[in-house]
Amino acid sequence: MLDSTSTILELLESGDATAREVTETALRAIGATEPTNNAYTHVGYDSALQAADAVDADRKAGRPLPPLAGLPVAIKDVLCTSDMPTTCSSNMLRNFTPPYDATVVAKLKQAGAIVIGKTNMDEFAMGASTETSAMGKTCNPWDTDRTPGGSSGGAAAAVAAGTVPLSIGTDTGGSIRQPAAFCGITGLKPTYGRCSRYGLVAFASSLDQAGPLGWSVEDVAIGLQAMAGYDPADSTSVDHEVSDYRAAIAETDMKGVRVGVLREATDQEGVAPAIRTAVAEAEKVFRDLGAEIVEVSLQHSPYWVPTYYVIAPCEASSNLSRFDGAHYGYRHAAETNGASESSLDKAEPLEAMYRASRAAGFGSEVKRRIMVGTYALSEGYYDAYYNQALKVRRLIRGDYDTTFGSVDLILGPVTPSPAFRLGENIDDPIAMYLCDLFTVGANLAGVPAISLPGGIDDDGLPVGIQLQAPVMQESKLLAAGAAFQSATSHHQRRPDSFVTT
Repeated sequence: MLDSTSTILELLESGDATAREVTETALRAIGATEPTNNAYTHVGYDSALQAADAVDADRKAGRPLPPLAGLPVAIKDVLCTSDMPTTCSSNMLRNFTPPYDATVVAKLKQAGAIVIGKTNMDEFAMGASTETSAMGKTCNPWDTDRTPGGSSGGAAAAVAAGTVPLSIGTDTGGSIRQPAAFCGITGLKPTYGRCSRYGLVAFASSLDQAGPLGWSVEDVAIGLQAMAGYDPADSTSVDHEVSDYRAAIAETDMKGVRVGVLREATDQEGVAPAIRTAVAEAEKVFRDLGAEIVEVSLQHSPYWVPTYYVIAPCEASSNLSRFDGAHYGYRHAAETNGASESSLDKAEPLEAMYRASRAAGFGSEVKRRIMVGTYALSEGYYDAYYNQALKVRRLIRGDYDTTFGSVDLILGPVTPSPAFRLGENIDDPIAMYLCDLFTVGANLAGVPAISLPGGIDDDGLPVGIQLQAPVMQESKLLAAGAAFQSATSHHQRRPDSFVTT
């Protein structure tokens, strides 16, 4: 029941299910799976049931209802919610409940969605496995010894486990698409500025973007329809017409569509055979659907990861400077008379408190990225690192602009491999960063991209394929994704642990 947004909405509208019944089903599923998966940081049992009862009362009274009335939705714990804690899975914000909703959360509520809870994530969205969370690691429902990906691992696992049909994540360098691929679901990173960033706790402000995750393209199209739109409260929000995304996916004819295959990606050393096979089979599916297949090359793709891992830590260093124990976040209980701890006893009282608060409030990965960013922004290194990275970023965007002058979409892999084992890469930052090898380009260029289930490997683990489109062309992206899913059944597979209550 909880694996199709459109089915739930039809059941609610027809009266075959009430919002309370759907919500109780979701809450039971969470109760059944949480001891194993740890996909949630907070579950709003009372608030969700109250919202469901309000929907049922309005429906019974014959009042007009918004389009998502009664639909249970989970929200990544980096988006502000006024009725639930927003922790970013960090000790720094463990007890923080915002006084307002993020714009995308407010839009979903206005559309009638019921926020069930907040999902686990890598601390401050920094990670690729949901293992850096201060709230404990999240497990992949397909194999609980493996990671669900990150940083939106909880959002992906919540859908894959059968607890909600739709969840909202954020994507800074692949943090929606990579966990979607690892968990066998569909995940969309919209164009930068398509969805408001107001109320999204910033990691890297020029890269972060919220987006939906669900089992099918139809699910994410419904989610995007509710989330998208201009927000005057966000200076990076783009004032651009919101298309009818559900209407866009009704057209599955790919005739005349030029799909560029990023061959240089699958030919790289270290790409798992299952990933190569999935992309090759997807290429055949699109060709059979009538698309024209063209090989393309993005000249500066070898520089995606190093460029990203200069820009993102620099922006993180700036954004996270506010969490100092005085302005925002956890304050260390150390004495403030300059004699707090041996390592700090020579510092001035205020500086000692800053150091102690940040040392205790942040985890190791967050500290690593703050230090890298601070170094790259420091005097004497700014031009050599950060400014140089910005120049390369412009070249990367130019590659996309040139390529989209000759093709409509770009097809390639999402990740180099299926989900890896928990603990396998946690002590190897470089290996973890390379998980973003095929995804960060879309963030650097600001283009929309979608991860689609593309098959199952020999170990029974899902693999994904990725489509990228020009700026603000989500309709084109969703239409192609829907066409692919009309011709394949990968998105209909469920893990053995999927809850069917």
